[in-house]
Amino acid sequence: MGSHENRFEALQGAAPIPLGKQMSQKSKMKARPGKAAAMPSGAVRLNERWTVLGVCIFLTAIVWVVFGQTLHHEFVNFDDDQYVYENPQVIHGLTLHGIAWAFTTAHSAYWHPLTWLCHMLDCQLWGLNAGGHHLTNVLLHAANAVLLFLLLRRMTGAWWRSVFVAAVFAVHPLDAESVAWVAQCKNVLSTFFWLLTMGAYVGYVCKPGWQRYGLVVVCYVMGLMSKPMLVTLPFVLCLLDYWPLQRVSSARATGGMSSTMPLQSAARLAFEKVPLLALAVVSSVVTYLGQKSLGAVATLEHSPFGVRLAKVPVNYVTYLWKTVWPEGLAIPYPYPLTFSVSTVALCILLLVGVTLLVLRTIKSKPYMAVGWFWFLGTMVPVIGLLQVGNTPVADRFTYVPQIGLYVLLTWSAADLCARLRHRRWITGGLSMVILVALIFCAHKQASYWRNSEVLWTHTLACTSDNDTAQYNLAEILLKKGRVGEAITHFKQSLQINPGAKDAQNDLGGALFQSGNVDEAIVHYQQALQINPNFADAHYNLGNALLQKGNVDEAIVHYQQALQINPDHADAHYNLGNALLQKGNVAEAIVHYQQALQINPNFADAQNNLAWELATAAQASLRNGQQAMKLAQQANQLAGGQDPVVLRTLAAACAEAGRFGDARQSAQKAMDLARAAGQTDQMKMIEGELKLYTAGLPFHQENK
Repeated sequence: MGSHENRFEALQGAAPIPLGKQMSQKSKMKARPGKAAAMPSGAVRLNERWTVLGVCIFLTAIVWVVFGQTLHHEFVNFDDDQYVYENPQVIHGLTLHGIAWAFTTAHSAYWHPLTWLCHMLDCQLWGLNAGGHHLTNVLLHAANAVLLFLLLRRMTGAWWRSVFVAAVFAVHPLDAESVAWVAQCKNVLSTFFWLLTMGAYVGYVCKPGWQRYGLVVVCYVMGLMSKPMLVTLPFVLCLLDYWPLQRVSSARATGGMSSTMPLQSAARLAFEKVPLLALAVVSSVVTYLGQKSLGAVATLEHSPFGVRLAKVPVNYVTYLWKTVWPEGLAIPYPYPLTFSVSTVALCILLLVGVTLLVLRTIKSKPYMAVGWFWFLGTMVPVIGLLQVGNTPVADRFTYVPQIGLYVLLTWSAADLCARLRHRRWITGGLSMVILVALIFCAHKQASYWRNSEVLWTHTLACTSDNDTAQYNLAEILLKKGRVGEAITHFKQSLQINPGAKDAQNDLGGALFQSGNVDEAIVHYQQALQINPNFADAHYNLGNALLQKGNVDEAIVHYQQALQINPDHADAHYNLGNALLQKGNVAEAIVHYQQALQINPNFADAQNNLAWELATAAQASLRNGQQAMKLAQQANQLAGGQDPVVLRTLAAACAEAGRFGDARQSAQKAMDLARAAGQTDQMKMIEGELKLYTAGLPFHQENK
């Protein structure tokens, strides 16, 4: 292997010598006395294949060392709910209806059907076992690292530089957000197709033809259908044309991937990318419209263009620093609304200085320009010029752009060390130190994603004034029943951002749970002041008012919630309950039925509807057979151990004329109520049991 490395390092990024020429040169060599003869070409190729396999195994292994732990991680309460565990289209796995939905929805403001299909396939295979979903991300990331190595090696012929770039990409702490977060399957999946597109493009360059170009287009389309971040790929292909493919006439002085490759003008090469650019434009428009429809695109009034321009250099330098010094990584980063003039000026000077340096050395060191402009160009969609969402800076945005920086730094370091006497030991030792340090840091960073509480606690330790982290930590604490802690974090979130409607609404929910109904009503009302069309806030306010006995006001808010969201099953159910208190049994029945149309397994709605159909004072509303069917379903969902449901089942059986079953259910309900100390419930069931024994149904007018 040493002989091959010497040959590739001597080329320093130039084109590998065509195989035929290599053999002709080797055939002229004769074995010297006392020296081993040249290795046969077949053995060289076999040895090279084993080395490639070994590198691929090594890259996969280090990915596993860092991210294998995620197989024991949970989902997090940040986008994972929208993408997986609370998405009804996804949790049912691959279905015809789900596939059609994937290709027609703009859910989460993106059109990325392949991402949805990937999540559906995970649910098909693993259900809601988070470890299986994490495994998909780990496998895709490992595949990306391997593909990156194979591509760089094929394009440049530089073995160990390609290995090092791929290894750093595999274990950099910035990748933890993309790999350890289930919702970012779109990031690793789209990059997989990004690299496949590059591979297909290299194949097309080596042997042009419409079939090979068609493969490039197909891979690119699949990438765009995974995440629209691939809109910058045509630009990167133009960079590759200059180096290392070196198809541009002005680049011939530095060699090329093949000495026989025809030279072409930059204009012709750009024209070659027109189909890809057209696809990129379509994807950009679709993404913009999807984001705008959800109000995720910041307007110029909210974020003036001058402010956006000032943010751009600061954002670039922020990403550069995080790449070089990946410490204190978190999600999300609180972002200052303004920057000092000196900060912006220093960032601009740094960026301009590096740009001038790479342009000055563009002929002698073309990899510097390609790596630098790869980084700058691929960051454009997320750098802040078009403000989409409330996350101006995020680690996941660097997943593809970082590759350009690694190429720039690795090839530059190799050139700087080229004349050192012991360069192999020096570069090898430094490479190992860097990789070990990155593996340690990335493993630690990935561990913060093991569950929501750990993630948000870490984020709060790394950042300040982070209302998103405070809010999400409060949410998970509330689900765990730690209501007091949740209230504290909700309030801290609102101190930072009082205009957060979700935090106002959820703080109201936490206060409601703790018994502070009046204070909860205040926060529900504040949420509605921020957004009058907030269906959940109307629903929650209705619950609080119903609790206070303000039935009429509660009904108004339930109705408003349903005007905004007609598929709110809970609102239908509680509106039915409120209408019952007003004596409007017929209307209550309608809303119970609508709740069950939306959620057929809504046990409380089944029970209440069955009770009214079995016991309503108005004979025209009663339906014993339907009541018995609903009560049986509710009893099955309750496991046959709920005295309230069994009481309903007894009344339904009696209304259907099955008094033996009615007596049996009523007796069991009474036994369970007695065991639970529910004296009032037991007395009611006892009185109804006497009716069933006498062969009479229970109707509410008999009370």
